[in-house]
Amino acid sequence: MTGRELTDLLSQSYRRWHLTGTIENGVIAALDMEGRLFTVVNNNVINRVVPSAIINRSNKNAYQNPGGDTLWPAPEGTSLGYEYTTGTWRVPPSITGAVWEVVEEAPGRTVIRAEIDLVNNLQTGIPCEFERIIEIDTIDKGLIQTVTEIIRYTGTKRLQKGTFLLAPWSLCQFDSGTLGKVTMPPPGKEDIWDYYEPSEAHRRLQNDLYVVETKTDKRFQLGLSRNVPWIEYTLEGKYRVKRYTEELPEGQYYIDIADAPPDQLPTEKGVKLSVYCDPSGFMEIEACGGCTNDLEPGTELRANVITEYRAW
Repeated sequence: MTGRELTDLLSQSYRRWHLTGTIENGVIAALDMEGRLFTVVNNNVINRVVPSAIINRSNKNAYQNPGGDTLWPAPEGTSLGYEYTTGTWRVPPSITGAVWEVVEEAPGRTVIRAEIDLVNNLQTGIPCEFERIIEIDTIDKGLIQTVTEIIRYTGTKRLQKGTFLLAPWSLCQFDSGTLGKVTMPPPGKEDIWDYYEPSEAHRRLQNDLYVVETKTDKRFQLGLSRNVPWIEYTLEGKYRVKRYTEELPEGQYYIDIADAPPDQLPTEKGVKLSVYCDPSGFMEIEACGGCTNDLEPGTELRANVITEYRAW
């Protein structure tokens, strides 16, 4: 899909959008679709695009997953997560229905923001602003995209450790299959773990790199510790995408992002990067920010995420 085809589809579906850069090499922010970002290189949209999920709307009966790169709150599950407040998994309506606005723009830079009130699985309400500062630099056959992901606590009450857990979590989607693989520097035994099905059959060491095959019959997700510096997804013959983060702000720490039952406590295993593979034919390279011990009014939880897009 070209950049123009995507913006035409968004407009025809009555979805507002904003462009950083050019339609041939830039980032399209879908303001009425969770503030999702779609990166275009050499006039091709690199991220996964699901047209039916753009045309349709999410509701209590079905969640529409349109692809792209989205900012979500972590953790997903456990007693302090945000996806099980009604007892079963769902994306909160405050996220799917959020009104994202462009609050700053300049050549190669855009800031978008939305008010999103969260409720965790303890039923604690956490009013927030979500903000994405998008900056791009063009390179030969590619684009370097830096997104500062921010969740800003706008409540008036101080929340203490144990009553909340919150971190910005960027999920970047791509089509996958037999030609798709993830590489990274070889992690230590304690630096990589499974969240769903065991995935050892999909992993191997090759030419001093750790390789994860993304084609799968069962979903799996890998958590990666702060000791893993980067991950790269390659769809052979099309593109490769490398993702890494800058150091956390002082006083913030990585958290457990697990999609675990709401009666389960989060673990102490903090996630910096993650790889998710789905049998329906898509995958995600994910990056996380950190949390603070207490949540004071005005606290900003940040993740500076750098994603390098290169066409084959």
